[in-house]
Amino acid sequence: MATNEAYANRTSETLRDVVADIIFLLKQAGQTVAVAESLTAGSVMAAITSVGGASSVFRGGVVSYATDLKRRLLNVDGSLIDREGVIHGEVARQMAIGARKIATTDTAQPTSWGVSTTGVAGPDLQDGKAVGTVFIGIASQHQTWALGPFNFPGDREQIRQATVLEALSQLRELLRTQRADVQL
Repeated sequence: MATNEAYANRTSETLRDVVADIIFLLKQAGQTVAVAESLTAGSVMAAITSVGGASSVFRGGVVSYATDLKRRLLNVDGSLIDREGVIHGEVARQMAIGARKIATTDTAQPTSWGVSTTGVAGPDLQDGKAVGTVFIGIASQHQTWALGPFNFPGDREQIRQATVLEALSQLRELLRTQRADVQL
């Protein structure tokens, strides 16, 4: 797939820059992404779709703010939730897998990546976890990751913004690694 776009290496960057890199890397690889969000409530999807070209790589996603939606829509293990609560690395990992599955409508061309966020934005503890505790899940066709716990400081909005940036930065790093592996 030929393109006139160039990969931009920057010394300082914005969320928009991170997303532009993700879109570029996904396009180059012929891949797609879907999202499952809890504490970020659609902010990851909004960040991705705020950059031109997103429609060629972004499949969609779900905001599973309520616990029962994580179980029903994303197929997160109910016994895991009962035992650990929803603020847990394995919950994030299963949410990312669920994001890939719900966004795959054609089994010949499955959604390549799933990204998820779950955590506590505050103002109160949740499932015994402190405000600012966040887990991020990422799933590819071949591997899955449960990242965290991250402990982001600040108020509710600062925690949510930090989570969006971290989730997308983590995805970008995995895409860069994949690209480097392919070029070897």
